[in-house]
Amino acid sequence: MTYPLQGVRLSDHQELLKQAEDLGYTDAWTAEVDFNDAFTPMAAFAAWTKNTRIGSAIGGIYNRTPTLLAQTAASLEDIAPGRMVFGIGTSSPAIVERWNGVKLDQPLKRMRDTITFMRQALSGEKMVMSVGPYDVKGFRMGRPITAPPIYVAALREQMIRLGAELGDGIITNYIAPYDTQRIASIAKDAATKAGKDPDAVDIACRIFVILTEDRQVTQMIGRYIVAGYLTTPFYYAFHEWLGRGEALSPMMKAWQAGERQQAVGLVPEAVVDDIFVFGTPAACKEKIRDYVAQGITTPVLQLIPTEREPGAQAEQCRQALKDLAPD
Repeated sequence: MTYPLQGVRLSDHQELLKQAEDLGYTDAWTAEVDFNDAFTPMAAFAAWTKNTRIGSAIGGIYNRTPTLLAQTAASLEDIAPGRMVFGIGTSSPAIVERWNGVKLDQPLKRMRDTITFMRQALSGEKMVMSVGPYDVKGFRMGRPITAPPIYVAALREQMIRLGAELGDGIITNYIAPYDTQRIASIAKDAATKAGKDPDAVDIACRIFVILTEDRQVTQMIGRYIVAGYLTTPFYYAFHEWLGRGEALSPMMKAWQAGERQQAVGLVPEAVVDDIFVFGTPAACKEKIRDYVAQGITTPVLQLIPTEREPGAQAEQCRQALKDLAPD
């Protein structure tokens, strides 16, 4: 499950996480968009749970120095040894360039260099290495520490391959169950070529669950989300690669022309049906199981309430936490 749940303060998650653990949820994952950062809540989650695996999906690498990333990974692993997953990604042009004023260039090289730096730094090496604009000279961890598993946010083939080759897993989202086989096949091939066990590469996917049984409501909410996200350069290229370019082209043209409402109306119904989970709890669980059957090894749910008032959102999410608990 992804936390914080919408409408619920971070400080009110202690009992929720204990309840989730009792219900059989194995993982607690964070996200980083426009409120909490990816890593701070993980420390609290570690203190509030006993066995839950805790992951970030994802922390951006452009708005943090490689030294800080290594220190953050070391701190989290020291808090809950063996329970942390350090998920990192390049994020998006809007977040990196517009919100943080940093140029998002050479993402593959930046990710490769960041992972290399982190692994060497966590092992206790004295670091002399350039990563993007950062020229690190002489940094050394106070003591070496076992690196937590490093997962890479990956959409298309090159980043999937890099994550499987250098990382311990990949993180993807906004896909249909049938998209999974292509992603998993690439990841396993890359792991094999790197001399790794292909079955050991974890493929995590954030699965968006719209909390309604009403398909019309799902379409309304889903279209706004698709128009907002899949028109960004990285995600549109991702879905072109997945084969949805022709279906999404009218939406994209309207969006680029500044016709935002028209773009929302041009989102194909089939795309919403494909990449969102909705319906009865039983129907939602069935589609989540389909993701797993197709190759997702860590399904990470993201609850999307239909209520607008925070208190009602919180109640809706709390109920869904119970309804969608693992069988």
